[in-house]
Amino acid sequence: MGRGLYPRPPDLRAKATQGRSDGEIFWIIENGVRLTGMPAFAGPPGLPGAHTDPQDSWKLVLFIRHLPALTAEERIEMEKYNPKGPDERQEEQEENDFLSGAPAKPPSGAEHHHH
Repeated sequence: MGRGLYPRPPDLRAKATQGRSDGEIFWIIENGVRLTGMPAFAGPPGLPGAHTDPQDSWKLVLFIRHLPALTAEERIEMEKYNPKGPDERQEEQEENDFLSGAPAKPPSGAEHHHH
């Protein structure tokens, strides 16, 4: 998602982020960063997308601190929750069908040639 943003989001595992204090990371989560793709997550009740419980932001601080030590299993688990486009969902469905023994479907737009 971040590839199309300008400026590009930082690698949260990198020294530039991990070197910040917990309070600095919390402040960025709560207040966002102007003129970037990082919105503020704090806000008045009823504001769409905003939360009112600072504990949620502190949980994100802990998560960001854990990112450099993320295990392969944790990464796989997290990828299950990434948003998917229609092409990715179709590819995943085809993989699941194949693995469950369903008959293979020809690719869309495949031409049939008879010789």
